[in-house]
Amino acid sequence: MRDSASSERSWFLIQTKPKQEERALSNLRAWNVETLSPQIRDVSYNPFTGAPRLMVKPLFSRYIFARFNLECLFHKVRYTRGVQALVSFGDGPTEVDEEIIALVRARIGSDGFVKIGDEIKPGDTVLIKDGAFQNLTGIFEKEMKDSDRVEVLLNTVLYQARIRIERGMLRKVSDTACYA
Repeated sequence: MRDSASSERSWFLIQTKPKQEERALSNLRAWNVETLSPQIRDVSYNPFTGAPRLMVKPLFSRYIFARFNLECLFHKVRYTRGVQALVSFGDGPTEVDEEIIALVRARIGSDGFVKIGDEIKPGDTVLIKDGAFQNLTGIFEKEMKDSDRVEVLLNTVLYQARIRIERGMLRKVSDTACYA
């Protein structure tokens, strides 16, 4: 990040009011402000049934990026409904480098969500993080079409089983970690 008061459109980081990212985005777009709010998919589990539920949430809770001309739109952006403040260091709002925006955008997949963590490929050893098969290891076999489910070949002491499981329940591990 660097300080700037240029007349060009620059990227800035905006802190939103709690749970008002969408409101701030909508209102900023009404001012023709370019915005970026990277989203992730997360799985939460019902504490009573254990059933998985897919959730969409911001990568940076309460923060969004906005590109605008600071001199012309500072007050409009600052007092937009849903906006808490422009992130500042020193005298005023701090510019976000284009490289940071490019890096965030590069992690956004074709589905519109940010990819976090290692990509899992067929043949990789995986650990199941949650659910009925928690802490079991297996071999990642394939992704299911149009779904977040994947197929894993479980390795247990007495048998091998092929299961279909939510991708978010897996973590890639190195082969040596399984046998150490």
